[in-house]
Amino acid sequence: MRQIAESIKDRFLKLGVDVPIEDIEERLDELIKKFKVPDNEAQRSVVNYFLKKYSIPKNEFYVRQAEPQLTKITDISENGQWANINAKVIQLWENNHESISQVGLLGDETGIIKFTKWQNAELPNLEEGESYLFRSVVTGEYNDRFQVQLNRNSSAEKLSEPVEVGGGDFTPGQRESELRNIVDLEGNNQWVTVRGKVVQLWENSHESIEQTGLIGDETGVVKFTNWASSELPDMEEGKSYLLKNVVVSEWNGRAQIQLNRGSSIEGLDEDIEVGTSTFTYSGAMVDIQTGSGLIKRCPECKRALVKGACAEHGKVRGEYDLRIKAVLDSGTSTQDALINRELTEELAGISLDGAIAMAADALDPGVVLDRLKQELIGRYYIVSGPKLDRYLLVESIAPKDSLDRELLEAMLAELEVE
Repeated sequence: MRQIAESIKDRFLKLGVDVPIEDIEERLDELIKKFKVPDNEAQRSVVNYFLKKYSIPKNEFYVRQAEPQLTKITDISENGQWANINAKVIQLWENNHESISQVGLLGDETGIIKFTKWQNAELPNLEEGESYLFRSVVTGEYNDRFQVQLNRNSSAEKLSEPVEVGGGDFTPGQRESELRNIVDLEGNNQWVTVRGKVVQLWENSHESIEQTGLIGDETGVVKFTNWASSELPDMEEGKSYLLKNVVVSEWNGRAQIQLNRGSSIEGLDEDIEVGTSTFTYSGAMVDIQTGSGLIKRCPECKRALVKGACAEHGKVRGEYDLRIKAVLDSGTSTQDALINRELTEELAGISLDGAIAMAADALDPGVVLDRLKQELIGRYYIVSGPKLDRYLLVESIAPKDSLDRELLEAMLAELEVE
């Protein structure tokens, strides 16, 4: 925080205004620590406060701060720095965040850096492959990597001469990224190559996503997203692939990979053995979610059909299957669990043929889901299997009459019941 305060003080000194650093730190501290405002937004708010206090026009302040010289990407080394840069838009990424207008990579002859253009900047859309003079961009730092942000004080002017782009940490096209084990993936905006088997393809209705699911190697499993704009071929469940130049990102503390226009997919003639750890969970089944019971799958890719259609193969004559998407509750946590046909038949005492007959008699496949809920919800179970993303893939399940005495005592102790 001291560094940000000193940066703000220095910028006002250039205008001949000496703002006490204690006043700057006090306002920053209140915004960042008390009200949890992000650093960059807090900095902007503090600057605007003192601009108003000392009657300094915003345009004069920001122009005078950013005009002195052009900054090379490789020279960006300070958080909260205002700069002008000449750069080419190397790549635009898919973005679903309502407050972000565009996000991607910028490059000049010295390197490449991530950029974010905020919605409130009200700037025209940037074009991939075009070069621009960016004025009054703000530098930020995330996961030990610098990035630039375009806000309401920034501008983007298209250049007639293209900017030559050099190497850099983010350049996928200059060289093939390093082959990494899935267990070693971490951080944001890291370009890597991975090899793995498609463990599971998920149902997806988002028009900007081509495929999403899980891919694994001998060390672990990771979620992947193949954006529709990548124009890459679809992958098949159970087959192995080499995915070159994919981007690692992080969500809810877990790594995931994204395939875009800079990525490629190569099929492998090997059956990669996916390494997973077995987890055991004990709790009451408190919910059986939609998509459980009697369902139909695509005969080609085995995806569950949605309204009689497969996301990849369209309208098909589906094959019946039974499954349970359950939610278990231990009293201190919850766990989503996927239970396959064999275990569903054993658990509920109903066969696939019996479920089909029930649905035919009632003219409603929903009666099977109702039967499962009636028989299973509220009962205690011990389940075991590999945990892939949010789901535990159940390999064994056994009924449990009641809570363990140890668990009961722990819950009572936690509630301070004497």
